[in-house]
Amino acid sequence: MNVHFTFVRHGETDWNIDRRLQGHLDVPLNEVGRRQAGQVAEALANERFDAMYSSDLSRAMDTARAIAARCGGEVQGTARLRERNYGIFQVLTHKEGAARYPEEHARLMAREPDHIPTEGGESMRMFSERIRTLADELATRWPDGRVLVVTHGGVLYALRNFITGAGLSAPRDFTIPNAGINRIRYRVGGPYEIEVWGDDRHLTAAARDETMR
Repeated sequence: MNVHFTFVRHGETDWNIDRRLQGHLDVPLNEVGRRQAGQVAEALANERFDAMYSSDLSRAMDTARAIAARCGGEVQGTARLRERNYGIFQVLTHKEGAARYPEEHARLMAREPDHIPTEGGESMRMFSERIRTLADELATRWPDGRVLVVTHGGVLYALRNFITGAGLSAPRDFTIPNAGINRIRYRVGGPYEIEVWGDDRHLTAAARDETMR
């Protein structure tokens, strides 16, 4: 039995443009992001999903609802699909974070697996375990199913790394475009397999964005 996942990153926000860490903060889509949501919805319009899940943050939920409006179905929002919690670094750009908290920012940039950002942050290990556990639960819940998941760049980074075995501290040397389509198959009793990664051909040139947050 195979579970077919379609993972979609949310559309663009103004904070993506500024490279500002959003984390668990509820930052809305900007005009380009809303256009991207419509374009990815159109690209998936002929597909039918047995279940649709999304991060409960509005930038993901609004992207997911645009897809649901074209495909049919109801989106289930969950905090378990949120971006990593960056603690004190949320709201800040990396430049601002390095200036205010140089030692802790260096640990963040090194992706130390067990570094927990101050003020409620998640370590990479905690974050990756959250995502992997949920993916495994959805795979078990929907054997032979087709499942849409709308989420965040950090979630897709963690997902790809555990599928490929790259490790928690691996560099992000691949693109995760806003409103990009990522197709992953899970063979029950076997591994996850990446079939398509970062497909943004459905986006117009003006709506493409390959920022990393």
